[in-house]
Amino acid sequence: MMTGSVWLTKLLIAHMLTDFVLQPSSWVEDRNKKHFASGKLYLHSLVTASLAYLFIGWSYWLVAVVIFVTHFLIDGWKSYQLQKIRYFLIDQFLHLAVIAGCWWFSFQNADILRNLSRRLETDPQGWLLVAGFVFVTSPAGILIGQLTGQWSRKIDDTDNSLAHAGKWIGIAERIIVLILVLQNQYSAIGLLVTAKGIIRFNEKDRQEIKTEYLVIGTLLSIGTAIVTGLLIKALA
Repeated sequence: MMTGSVWLTKLLIAHMLTDFVLQPSSWVEDRNKKHFASGKLYLHSLVTASLAYLFIGWSYWLVAVVIFVTHFLIDGWKSYQLQKIRYFLIDQFLHLAVIAGCWWFSFQNADILRNLSRRLETDPQGWLLVAGFVFVTSPAGILIGQLTGQWSRKIDDTDNSLAHAGKWIGIAERIIVLILVLQNQYSAIGLLVTAKGIIRFNEKDRQEIKTEYLVIGTLLSIGTAIVTGLLIKALA
């Protein structure tokens, strides 16, 4: 008999295959143009539900119906939205929420959630990890922004592109560094710093103040993630 974890994994694989691998760009364009009148939207939803049905087994036909209907509605809604990352994330969150809901009602995993809840209530290391990863995202970014303000205010960045890109680069960078520290992979941090240096500091005509800003920001960003990781390991 298929376990709940295998069932869920198969459903996630089916979703990734149909939403990213087996969906041609022409289908997406047709959906964005015709919205709910798009035949490709119906076809994509049918392919998604059919592959899910094939993966999880014939006895779960109701799950396939739910996936067909919800996938059609979610992708139809998304076709009216601008092509921005927030709508992509909302779209994927809704699809995953449907999958999680189907898993829940198919296997009644109340015991799993109760055990997870008890573990979180009694496991300080888990909460330390959550606090650390939350901190290295926006809170650390705001702190670093305040510390580098005297340099950033002198840079000509009228469209705010440097700050916007730097925000997301910094978040990704700190998360990666924090993971590496927690896994004791300190040499990999050196490779990350080297790779970023090659990419970010190879402009010959860059303003000196901009170079200073990038160097200081990078050092503060990586240093913050390292210190956060070391604190988590010391307190855990």
